[in-house]
Amino acid sequence: MSTALDPRSEERLKALDRYQILDTFPESRFERLTRLASNIFGTPISLISLIDEHRQWFKSHRGMDECETPLGVSFCKYALEQDSIMVVPDATQDDRFRENPLVTSDPGIRFYAGAPLRTPEGTSIGTLCVIDTLPRPRLTAMERQILEDLAALVIDELELRAAPRKASGKKER
Repeated sequence: MSTALDPRSEERLKALDRYQILDTFPESRFERLTRLASNIFGTPISLISLIDEHRQWFKSHRGMDECETPLGVSFCKYALEQDSIMVVPDATQDDRFRENPLVTSDPGIRFYAGAPLRTPEGTSIGTLCVIDTLPRPRLTAMERQILEDLAALVIDELELRAAPRKASGKKER
């Protein structure tokens, strides 16, 4: 699988740097959102995934022990290319994913729905996704709206987290 990022990768990396979020400790504000997503959608797995140059890193991960995966196995990188939520009803039936080790072995992903995390400037930096080990039908309009709203709350939390640095005028890394 390709690990190439889209041409907007430089914008994404700058946004991630501005948030100073990668490789940080778990925070309850993000843990609540993945817990809500899993509970609302009834999925065993939900993630806040952020994409850098070589990996997808999980700011919050419910139902998976890993904190990151290589970009080459990421569903999220495909979701970033979408204008809205990407839904994969059965990954074993999707040419992009049927050979993916996250599908063929643990955790055995079948269903994936990921809403892009877009900064106020419109840069996609990752996804809020819900994942099941069983195939599912496409999302209803209400479910799509809920997932989009939860993704917007992730961005709101990132903005609130970054606000003190902005206000103090601290330089970004």
